[in-house]
Amino acid sequence: MSAPRQDVPLRQEGGSRDVRYSPDASGGCSLASWRLSAGTLRNLASANPEGAFGFRVILPDLRAHGDSARPHDAAAYPPDVLTDDGLALIKHLGLADYDLAGHSLGGRTVLRMLARGARPRRAVVSGYGLEALLHAAERTGWYREFFSACGTGAFEPGSDEQETEDWLRSNDGDPQALLLALGSWVNTTTAELASVTVPVLILTGAQDWHNQTAGALAGALPCGHHVQVPGDHFTAENSPEFYETLTRFLA
Repeated sequence: MSAPRQDVPLRQEGGSRDVRYSPDASGGCSLASWRLSAGTLRNLASANPEGAFGFRVILPDLRAHGDSARPHDAAAYPPDVLTDDGLALIKHLGLADYDLAGHSLGGRTVLRMLARGARPRRAVVSGYGLEALLHAAERTGWYREFFSACGTGAFEPGSDEQETEDWLRSNDGDPQALLLALGSWVNTTTAELASVTVPVLILTGAQDWHNQTAGALAGALPCGHHVQVPGDHFTAENSPEFYETLTRFLA
């Protein structure tokens, strides 16, 4: 039976229960991951029955996502608050020997944590490229329009937007909280990336739109390495090549 989810009081702005995470007591080195496939990570934790390759897997939900707090007050989303939460979680858990991993917005959060001084042994960022990182604050327009229109009946039946809204609702997403979270996004500079000295794997699907600048992101990191696997932004994580590349890097 998996351990119960736990609440971590990280910031006053979001109340006393801001971030919720799933701890896993197995393994030695801790692997804290934001939005990377839970199935993939739990496979890592049990990949070796003797525990030689086992991890203590920690799966936090970002603020405004999943089981974490979803305040509808803009004051709860100061600039770079998702990074603040991530750094506070590492401190709260007292992690020293740990790796970081994240997909999409989780990957951006991991990169922001690295830019602000987090120093894990290694880090994995999937589904993200340089362009979106350098201009994160300016690239929220589509998301703002989408979250603002959710629930209004504005989307055509069968459209990508309607299918995305259906997916969001089926996963208990909160458009209002997610819209506010967009306001916390900040840009990252190439100088900040150049200060990151830990090995970072940039892992993207060949059909992922972020794949176009993923190689440039790896090149901007002193110890960055880019690997392309089959799939797009949503399906690459399910490919055998994704799991094999991840496990080789973390071994």
